[in-house]
Amino acid sequence: MRYDTARLVVHPLCSGEPGLITRVTPQQAGWQFLHVEVRRLSAGQTHTSENGERELAVVMLSGSVDVSSNVGAWRDVGRRESVFAGLPFALYLPRCARFTITARTDAEFALAWASAERDYPPRLIAPKDVIVEIRGGDQCTRQVNTIIPPGFACQRLVVVEVYTPGGNWSSYPPHKHDCHKVDAQGQVVEADLEEVYFYKFDRPEGYAYQRIYTDPESPLHRAGAPIDALVLARQNDIVLVPEGYHPVASPPGYTTYYLNVLAGSAQSLANSEDPRFAWVKQTYRAKDPRLPIYPLEQ
Repeated sequence: MRYDTARLVVHPLCSGEPGLITRVTPQQAGWQFLHVEVRRLSAGQTHTSENGERELAVVMLSGSVDVSSNVGAWRDVGRRESVFAGLPFALYLPRCARFTITARTDAEFALAWASAERDYPPRLIAPKDVIVEIRGGDQCTRQVNTIIPPGFACQRLVVVEVYTPGGNWSSYPPHKHDCHKVDAQGQVVEADLEEVYFYKFDRPEGYAYQRIYTDPESPLHRAGAPIDALVLARQNDIVLVPEGYHPVASPPGYTTYYLNVLAGSAQSLANSEDPRFAWVKQTYRAKDPRLPIYPLEQ
């Protein structure tokens, strides 16, 4: 499959399906594992589904819900008014879960599935379980909330949130994870991962730029279908990262948020940096004082 600027961005849908904001399927993306959709419910409304042979993460973007299923029930999941107002709640469900989400308040949430062959226990992830890091430095400082980290009891899913203040860059220096590599000890040093970026901005007219470009060793590049695209992401857009490096730039005056969901050859974030730009890490002098963007005592 060949990817260009238009194919790499999925805009909010006008499908007529109540509550559906946007969706990416494996068939649409041209990959194997990852299916992501984002939904909105008004207070009292419900959404019922099942995940079949896929593990599932439910990430609360805003509002509060109750979840009932054949593998457990959880009440009052979610607390923040928006992604810019606090740490998230999330829920991990194993394969073959049949579930109903009932909105206690107006709510938005992401559903992220990955094909799986093994089962793990369901788990509620509360704000206290989220790993918060202020990464990088200077104009590359960003806040990373790791919701489902490497080592979590699941088969493939990894889920993080990233906040990039106006004028800053994230996913920088550029890195990629499109070749599965292990070292002499058998440790994964780069995983082959499919990835989506779901964007929100602290003002509705906000936007970000993301470059996606493959390396000569990337499978698509070697197959004669390299990617080198600069995409414009707006509110509620999804950007696909099938392969390659994928840095993000946030314009001045706007805080960029994105939900990253990844799945692939390992439950890992192991990656390779573009060696042409890795030197910049040696120049950092300080962390951006605008981060964290909200108090972390949740």
